[in-house]
Amino acid sequence: MRGEYAVIFLTWLLGISNCANVFDILDVKVAKKSQLISLKTLEVPAGVTLKLTNLQSGTVVEFDGVLTFGYQEWSGPLIKISGENISVVGKPGHLINCEGERWWDGLGSNGGKIKPKFFEMNLTDSTVTGLNVKNTPVHAFSIKNCSNVNVTNVKIDNSEGDVKGGHNTDGFDVNSHNVRISNCWVHNQDDCLAINMGSDVVFEDNVCIGGHGISIGSIGFRPNNTVNRIRVKHCEVINSTNGIRIKTKTHASGWVNDVTYEDVELKNVSGYGILIHGNYRNSGGNMEETPSPGVPITNLNISKVRGTVQPMGTNIYVVVANASNWNWDNIDISGGTVERNCQGVPPEVDTTCGK
Repeated sequence: MRGEYAVIFLTWLLGISNCANVFDILDVKVAKKSQLISLKTLEVPAGVTLKLTNLQSGTVVEFDGVLTFGYQEWSGPLIKISGENISVVGKPGHLINCEGERWWDGLGSNGGKIKPKFFEMNLTDSTVTGLNVKNTPVHAFSIKNCSNVNVTNVKIDNSEGDVKGGHNTDGFDVNSHNVRISNCWVHNQDDCLAINMGSDVVFEDNVCIGGHGISIGSIGFRPNNTVNRIRVKHCEVINSTNGIRIKTKTHASGWVNDVTYEDVELKNVSGYGILIHGNYRNSGGNMEETPSPGVPITNLNISKVRGTVQPMGTNIYVVVANASNWNWDNIDISGGTVERNCQGVPPEVDTTCGK
C-alpha cells in the first residue's frame, strides 16, 4: 500500500512541476520546460517578443489574463509560437490587448511609425482556439511555414481602427499548407484573409467586417508564388471594400489553381463584390492598367456568392491576362452602378462582368 501512495504522490509532484504560471516575461524561459504554460495578466516589455518557440511536443499554452505590450516603434512580432503538437487556448475572460491605437497613423506598413506585427506561428499538427484579440498595430496572425493547423473561434476586434487610423491590419496572412480557419470573427482595415502562398487551406464559417474582404494574394511578392486547393465556404463579408478577391502582381510569375468560393454572403460592400485582377500594385495604381500573364488563374470555382454593393461600387470586375477553366454559378450580386471594362474573362463564364 505504501508503494501505491508513493507512486500517487510522485505523479502529483510531476504534475505540479510540469505546469507553469507566467506573470512576468522573465518567467517564460523556465515555463518553456513545462507542458502546460498559463499566461496570466502581464505586460510584455517594449520591443520584446513573447517568445514561446521550440516548445515540447504536447505543450498547452493558455492565455488566462490580460496581456498587454509596452510601446516602441519596431517590426515585432509581439508574440511568436513554434513547435509540433501544440495547443494554444484562450481561457474565458482573457484578453490580448495590443493597444494598436498607439501606433495607428493611417499609413499601416506603408510609412509613418514602424509598427509591430502581432502573432507569428510556426506550428505543425497543432490547434489555436478561443483567442480574443484587440487593436493590433498592423497584421494580426501570420501563419508561416505551418502544416496541419486548425484555427478556431478567434476574435480579432480592430473596430476602433475605423476611426483612429488603423491600416494594414490583416486578419490572417497564410503562407502554409493544410490549414483550416473556422468560426472566427474579424473587424479590421485590410484583408480578412490573405493567402500569399500555400495549399490545402480551408476558410469556413467566418465573419469579416470592414477591411478589404477575403483574398487570394497578393501573389507575386515572394520566392514561391503558388496557391493551390483553397476552399472558402459559408462566410459573411460586411461593410468591406471588397467581397471576394484574387490579386496578382503585375509582371510577376506564379500560379493560382483550384480555388473555390462557395456560399459567401456580401453585405454593403463599397467597392467590388467580386474582384479578380492581374495588375495589382501594393501602392494602388490604375485598375484599368493592362494585366500581365505571369500568374495564371485556373480552375476557379465561384458558387452561391450573393449580396449587395453600394451604388458607387461595381458588382463584378475581372481584369486578367491568363485565365482558364472557370466555373461560376448561382451568383447574385446587385446594387453597384459603376461600369468597368472587364478583360480576359474565360468564355465559359456566363456572368455579367463590369457592372
